[in-house]
Amino acid sequence: MKGKVARARLYITAHGIYVAHLNGRRVGDQELAPGWTSYDKRLRYQAYDVTSLVHEGDNRLDILLGNGWFRGHLGFNGKKSHYGDRLAVLAQLEVTTTDGEMRICASDATWAASDSHIVHDDLYDGQTTDLTQTCSTVAQHTVVEIIAGDLGRLVAAEGPPVRRTAVVPATKIWTSPSGQTIVDFGQNLVGWVRVQTRGRTTGGAVRIRHAEVLENGELGTRPLRGARATDVYIIPDGVEALTLEPSLTFHGFRYAEVSGLADIDAGDVVAVVLGSDLVRTGWFASSSPMLNRFHENVVWSMRGNFIDIPMDCPQRDERLGWTGDVQVFAPTAAFLYDIAGFMSSWLSDLAIEQLPDGTVPHIVPYIPTTEPMLVPAAAWGDAATIVPWLIYKRFGDLAILERQFSSMKAWVDKIETIAGSERIWDGGFQYGDWLDPTAPPDDPYRAKANPAVIATACFAHSAGILAAAATLLGLTKEAEQYSTLTRDVCDAFAKHFIRPGGRMDSDSATEYALLIAWALAPDEESREGAGRRLAELVKESDYRIITGFVGTPLICDALTATGNADVAHRLLFQTANPSWLYAVTMGGTTVWERWDSMLPDGTINPGEMTSFNHYALGAVGDWMHGSVAGLRAADRGYRRLLFKPIPPNQLKFAEARHVTPYGEAAVRWERASGVIAFTMTVPVGASAIVELPGQSGVEFVGHGVHHWEVPDTESPNASAADAQPPDG
Repeated sequence: MKGKVARARLYITAHGIYVAHLNGRRVGDQELAPGWTSYDKRLRYQAYDVTSLVHEGDNRLDILLGNGWFRGHLGFNGKKSHYGDRLAVLAQLEVTTTDGEMRICASDATWAASDSHIVHDDLYDGQTTDLTQTCSTVAQHTVVEIIAGDLGRLVAAEGPPVRRTAVVPATKIWTSPSGQTIVDFGQNLVGWVRVQTRGRTTGGAVRIRHAEVLENGELGTRPLRGARATDVYIIPDGVEALTLEPSLTFHGFRYAEVSGLADIDAGDVVAVVLGSDLVRTGWFASSSPMLNRFHENVVWSMRGNFIDIPMDCPQRDERLGWTGDVQVFAPTAAFLYDIAGFMSSWLSDLAIEQLPDGTVPHIVPYIPTTEPMLVPAAAWGDAATIVPWLIYKRFGDLAILERQFSSMKAWVDKIETIAGSERIWDGGFQYGDWLDPTAPPDDPYRAKANPAVIATACFAHSAGILAAAATLLGLTKEAEQYSTLTRDVCDAFAKHFIRPGGRMDSDSATEYALLIAWALAPDEESREGAGRRLAELVKESDYRIITGFVGTPLICDALTATGNADVAHRLLFQTANPSWLYAVTMGGTTVWERWDSMLPDGTINPGEMTSFNHYALGAVGDWMHGSVAGLRAADRGYRRLLFKPIPPNQLKFAEARHVTPYGEAAVRWERASGVIAFTMTVPVGASAIVELPGQSGVEFVGHGVHHWEVPDTESPNASAADAQPPDG
């Protein structure tokens, strides 16, 4: 390179995942780049400022390629190479010198490739690194495979990249009953283990196996199914201290089994946490340590599963973008983190993967699996309407509706075709109220709720969202069309499923929650009757969970909306199985896939499918923020806030903060001396509606910090929820 460097940029993408070094120094801090998109239609590229890494004279650019999502195992059918069987790179280094000249070095057939010390890499199985292997010399290099074809599919990133977001030290190391060295990091997390060898090595293989839980004192690996989740390092004899960590894989784990190293102690090993580097925007705290631990579990599950796409789980041979999971969790996610760009990117893939007839695949990006993933499924396919609407409501971005409207419309039109003139969606494949706790471990489909009720309710809800979106976009014809469709579906729903007094044939809690939360009742009498029956069902269950994926995000809101907040509070603070706090009593540090992923005796649920890091059932977090603490959005983008705390009798105080587009909004209430004191903060540019317990009417306030006191009609009860959570 001739001339003094003024500016240098590296543009790069890959089929596979890459790690780039320029003149021996790491380029950027992204991990697993370029990430996972619908590669054949959208391939993300990154741009790096590498001015400080380029110098006059010769420069060397090295790019390590791994299989990643492109060529590695994906899905639960054991298959790999879904997108292609050859890794490739596309890169362009642009250097501008102080004399104004730009020099471009672009990937072409002259670029050379060689082996590295990494002899195997896979997202499910782990990485094997052979440090005894001598890599090829320059003379033995082969030509780099260059990405060809339609470069119009290249897109810039909309959301933050995957990065190392934290380092968690080991909390305990011991020897298991079988003689294995086990490391506990105290937190179920996603990333990898970094090990420091001390002094000169004796050579051989160092193996690190990962698992989320222990069973009978050993790693509980059965939930991993086909994922080996093992990193291996083959090291030479006599080498000085080494740092061992992978770069082309990730694992979901709390525990690691380390073999091949003698005398390892806690100072030698840490867990490196990976995740999309989202900006934290929401917080919750209360007087209950157990409730606070549960909320932290929700946060950790989101951190571990938002890795470039919203995954269902981070540990087993799956890790897919299930539409149903993110649809139910999106409101909670949007409070905790700024997910606007992250979800916008994923929704682009959803629209691309959508079939010409409007069917939404159950996983996005879509890969062929052994399951019927390309048939319409209620609640899963409704991510096409519910998620963009949520992003619009929370972030105030009308552009997301403009961009996704065709996708939203195609989905609703597809369901209208299926439902026919009766407007009832009955038959076909359905997940229903997936993982209803009454379903047997080996048959999660067998929920109490009628799948036709759930499907038709989702049809009405999505049609209503589409009508509202059309109105906002000024699409008068479509607004009228889908408003009429919504009324027709609601009328059909009431006629076919709602009995006098608001009763439903299958008498399931999820059906009543849908009827109330989505305004499907034909009159107030039916709504009130549904509320009474829902409260009765919860009481009859001894305040234990009786809902699956569809009902869980809605049940507490439905109870609260029908004057049964006290019932919702007892449901929240329940600690017996099934309940939200049961996992906390069992030492869980993330949300579980099943209410009883671990049984009370410490054994793993016998079902073939169980995960200890699955955010969907943590969707109650949105109600905790909006009702227990009392902070919600009343208008798009939090332009107007709703402060409506309903203090549970089980708490002495609760608080929530959220960084809105206008600044930080906050609420705190606290019981003292027979009154409840409320403090609410409204950011500049926003206003708020205030509804306080026991007070008639509402109050409207502008920006600033506001204080109120109202008589406390309840006194806090001591309960299991006030106990300290177990430390695992």
